[in-house]
Amino acid sequence: MNAGVDLASRPDADVNRSRRGGAHRAPPQPRKRLPPAHRREESGTLRTAVGSRFGGLPRTFWIVFVGMIANRIGTMVIPFMVFYLGSRGISITDTGAIIVALGIGGMVGPPLGGLLADRFGPRLAVIVGLVVTPFSFGALLAAPTPFMLGVAATLLGVTGSVYKPAASAMVGEVVGPQSRLKAFSLLHWGFNIGTAVAAGAAGFLAERGYWLLFLIDGITCLVYALIVLVGIPNDRRQRAAAVKTESGVGYGVVFRDRLMVAYLVLSALGITVYTQTEFTVPLSIRLDGLPPSAFGMLAVLNAVLVVALQPLLYGWLSRRDRVRVLAASWLLISVGVASTGLADQVWQYAVTAAIWSVGEVVNGVVAGSFVADLAPPGAQGRYQGAFAWVWAVARLAAPASATGVFATVGPGALWWGCALVGLMTALGTLLMGPAMRRRIHPPGNTIDAASTTDTANTSYAGDSAETATTDEAEKHDDRSRVRPVQPASSSDRQSAPRRHARRGAPSVAEQLDRLVPTPAPVHRKERDPAIRQ
Repeated sequence: MNAGVDLASRPDADVNRSRRGGAHRAPPQPRKRLPPAHRREESGTLRTAVGSRFGGLPRTFWIVFVGMIANRIGTMVIPFMVFYLGSRGISITDTGAIIVALGIGGMVGPPLGGLLADRFGPRLAVIVGLVVTPFSFGALLAAPTPFMLGVAATLLGVTGSVYKPAASAMVGEVVGPQSRLKAFSLLHWGFNIGTAVAAGAAGFLAERGYWLLFLIDGITCLVYALIVLVGIPNDRRQRAAAVKTESGVGYGVVFRDRLMVAYLVLSALGITVYTQTEFTVPLSIRLDGLPPSAFGMLAVLNAVLVVALQPLLYGWLSRRDRVRVLAASWLLISVGVASTGLADQVWQYAVTAAIWSVGEVVNGVVAGSFVADLAPPGAQGRYQGAFAWVWAVARLAAPASATGVFATVGPGALWWGCALVGLMTALGTLLMGPAMRRRIHPPGNTIDAASTTDTANTSYAGDSAETATTDEAEKHDDRSRVRPVQPASSSDRQSAPRRHARRGAPSVAEQLDRLVPTPAPVHRKERDPAIRQ
């Protein structure tokens, strides 16, 4: 018997032990760990996915994004305006007049904000609008009579909508064309995040006093203004140069742009259909004898779908043609709204809400970037102001048209009308597509690999993003590629222009001829010391 042999490790020992009923426990296996290369690959894939959705945007955009979410979380007064007026004993007729006054003020604020943004800079326009708005809240809270409530509501409509086009203009200026689709879709996503949080908190706070809504709404406006004031320094020299190069100071630059006017008209039609979800859908729910909580459930469903689906669908939608995506969004919204006429149960309303919510997600990805791409340098504020004005007009016209059709013709005509208007909007968007593509991507406008970095027309001090125009970035990139080399031969000088004829730019050899003079011929005796002697 060999003392050096471990009997317990022999195979026959395992067999005998199993026959005796003894439990044989295998030694614990070490946990398999991915090789470092695989771990790096997985983490790199995650970073790539996150970077493709959130990366490549300048610091100024993220300041606007965070401030906008903070402000939307506190937006509680206007959604609960009807309930606040009811708590004060205001009649239904006076309540309707005050709401109309609020809408009229909302039609004045966006054009004013766009003018201020182009004249004095979007940063100043955002700060001024946000600082003045809390005073409007105070006036509305302290107004003693229905007439004074109407005046305060008009003032709130003006001041509360001044900063919105200015903030969009700021994003359009600091974010280059290659990333505007991402930037404006993120703004829409953040807007809905703030709205969802506000809707959940406002009802809880309103039960404890409507003054809390006014207080929080005013504080969040000041917080947004402080974030912009501290986080975005002003570049007065750049703004002065932009003002000097811009022709005209009014909205003539917008109305002379026929493509922009067509886009605004189509947007007004589509937004009017979408706004029925805020006025006509609740009315239909009430006529079907369902409780108000049914509409609250639809609002929650809409917020959840928008917040959850937009990050998931962005990657797929961003690779599609933007014009077709926009047309599909109007079609989805109109089908969802028109299907409300077929619903009379809560689950049926939920299905229709899911359809127009998906349409809202698709529309939010592409709609805002079109305005920024169409706007010429120095007119971002007015273009964004005109687009915000269309939203205000549609929100004011939608309830008036809906109640009129409901009272005279009937709800069936309204739902069929929504389907028809949505179809016309989608077809009009497709017909506008070729002109839109030529405008945004003109023929022969090739973008170099180095110029895919975000570029912009206006820079802000302290912003880490590239702030030169796209053309200047391409020229700088072309100059940086030139390296000191030996003078080209005569055959190369003759063939180089032919190689670069398509690009239309001077060849490297031609540039070297201008920079490096051809050396004069030297006699052999002067070059060879032995011959000189």
